[in-house]
Amino acid sequence: MSSPVIPLLGFSTRPLLYRTSSSFNTRLFRLFKIPYQHLKTDHKHNRSFTMSLSAVKPPITPLPEVTRLSPTVIRILGGNPGKFTLQGTNTYLVGTGPQRLLIDSGAGERSWISALQRTLTEEKAHISAAIITHWHHDHTGGIRHLLDWNSKIKVYKNQPTYLPGYHSSTVSLEQIGTPLLPIEDGQKFSVKGATLKAVHTPGHTVDHMVLHLAEEDALFTGDNVLGHGTAVYEDLGVYLNSLEQMRGLFKGKGYPGHGPVVEDGPGKIGEYIRHRQQREDQVIATLKGDSEDGWTPMELVKVIYQGVPETLHIRAAGGVTQILHKLRKEGKVTTDGGGDRWRLTDRPAL
Repeated sequence: MSSPVIPLLGFSTRPLLYRTSSSFNTRLFRLFKIPYQHLKTDHKHNRSFTMSLSAVKPPITPLPEVTRLSPTVIRILGGNPGKFTLQGTNTYLVGTGPQRLLIDSGAGERSWISALQRTLTEEKAHISAAIITHWHHDHTGGIRHLLDWNSKIKVYKNQPTYLPGYHSSTVSLEQIGTPLLPIEDGQKFSVKGATLKAVHTPGHTVDHMVLHLAEEDALFTGDNVLGHGTAVYEDLGVYLNSLEQMRGLFKGKGYPGHGPVVEDGPGKIGEYIRHRQQREDQVIATLKGDSEDGWTPMELVKVIYQGVPETLHIRAAGGVTQILHKLRKEGKVTTDGGGDRWRLTDRPAL
């Protein structure tokens, strides 16, 4: 993997990405002091596309705004490139006939709804249902625009009233519009050329769903597996269980929530699982070292992440804490008096 990743954290040190319109060029120049001539816009075709910053290494592969990935699948970028969204949120049109299924809605950027409308016009198609993989705003933010455009579209989401991010933002459930419809584990959605089966795979979020495309034996992985780097998660143990479940669902490609297509989907998931296990093994090995009163997460980080800039250590400590909580649930580690000093359960206090 080309991107420098801090796998324990559940996040990657990915370059910031921006749509290369003139306004974004100005922002990049001011924020990062990047020479203006390094920023390019496709003026000939009057369109924006995502590109990595030449001043940030390593680069992230640019993706076109709209791409046909297979006879059945079209990817439309959400127009929200960034540090954690890579080239932007991937939304997908699925099917081959006049009715299509939409997966996710981006972050609510006007460029996304415009690209979606253009694509549907070119395809002579319309959306019969939209399926949301999870509650995060970069996947649900476009629902309002979608329904403003066509209020008849049915929008499905697992745990449809679970939108915690909205309760503390300027966007309310009422502003989304039509109530979202629930998705049951194993529920199927069908249009000409495509049958999707929804599978509940919590970890990244509690409501997270993946979608198996029967015609390609492919999987829309949501944010549990990305096209670049690693994914964030709410509960490491639950997340790893979902990865194991996902690996057995298909044999083909992975269509991720961010980044390019994963050609060997099960293989990539196997890499994720092995990498997490390696980091867990590192934590256990470090805990076996001499320490009279146990280890704090930060002390573990300073051993495991030698050579990693200290500016990343605080976030790394959060990832280490996730591993420690998983190990505690498994009975492998404990804390003294509920504090923040950890030791192996089979290692007596000195």
